[in-house]
Amino acid sequence: MSDSPIELSRRVIQLALSRGFADAGVTPVAPSAWADELRAWLAAGKHGSMAYLAANVAERLDPARAIPGARSLVLVADQYWPRGRDGAGEHQDADGVATGHGNIARYARGRDYHEVVKRRLHELCDALRAEFPGELFRAFVDTAPVLEREHAARAGLGWIGKHTLLIHSRRGSYFFLGGIATSLELPTIPERGQEPDHCGTCTRCIDACPTRAITPHSVDASRCISYLTIEHRGLIEPELHATMGHWLYGCDVCQEVCPHNSARANHAQVNAADRDDEARAANTALNERGSGEDRVTGSACAEYREARRSLPLLEVLDWKAEDRSRVLSGSAMKRATLAMLRRNAIIVAANTFRDQDRVALIARLREITGDDGEDALVRQTARQTLERIGLA
Repeated sequence: MSDSPIELSRRVIQLALSRGFADAGVTPVAPSAWADELRAWLAAGKHGSMAYLAANVAERLDPARAIPGARSLVLVADQYWPRGRDGAGEHQDADGVATGHGNIARYARGRDYHEVVKRRLHELCDALRAEFPGELFRAFVDTAPVLEREHAARAGLGWIGKHTLLIHSRRGSYFFLGGIATSLELPTIPERGQEPDHCGTCTRCIDACPTRAITPHSVDASRCISYLTIEHRGLIEPELHATMGHWLYGCDVCQEVCPHNSARANHAQVNAADRDDEARAANTALNERGSGEDRVTGSACAEYREARRSLPLLEVLDWKAEDRSRVLSGSAMKRATLAMLRRNAIIVAANTFRDQDRVALIARLREITGDDGEDALVRQTARQTLERIGLA
């Protein structure tokens, strides 16, 4: 006798958990409920220079159009940083950063998640094809126009916080998302219904954002430090330089201050309307049947073990292409070009250097501005910075 659709969903989730993912869920393909909000966000230019987000909007809003033949989505979460580590729940921007170094967002401190998640998703696809020959299975990790967070929320992996990141009920928000589109019919299982929004009246992420990029459930990417340091290929507006603080690559502030990333996270602290005991117990039981302790404690996947917490700014400023390739081998930081990293290093050094380090920086910036062979982005950023500190 063949499995019912619900039992089939449970089997697929268990296959995903057996591949080492922190959590997994399934949901039928459905159009986005955020279509009006996405179009308004794009119309306001809040995607900055990320033109790809404005392309194929109809496909982005409907996975059935983006991936023909897809009837369901399997969503997986992979923990890259454990909830409660490094005092999560409090702003940690400058803490633990060595003098003369620029801070790196936690997600980029270990191995490139694209490689790690994609490899395991492909292994999962192979296992599913062997069990369900002739069905469609297509893996995606930032490689398809799919709104992963919305579909992951519908699959029961958490709720979308005011900072627009997905928050897991026991893991916080330090995890990656990936998925598989399939032609299988996979209904969301009853014990993994959509998580209620536990943010309540909390506005810590909004209040703590250095550039004031966050409004409830929306981020102006053109002001977000992660966008500015990772995605933006041009000059950064001087008015935003000081707000970048120590952040050389990415930013974790909105996650650092989130109560749900604290080791003592308690939904009732931010929203009294917690999910009912029966649903919560069923959800916990399902996860505990996954792969043991990791699913209970929320420890991070070992493949994301921290390789670099920060980088020396004057060294980055002097990097050549081969230096970038050598230091960032296997890192998601390769997303930023050499010129972008050197641009970021100038801004962060000006924000943080004191005394002799500042003297060395100013001398180096003057050298850059006078070098006709320098990269235009780096040269102009050096000029902006000298003007900002009154030494142009």
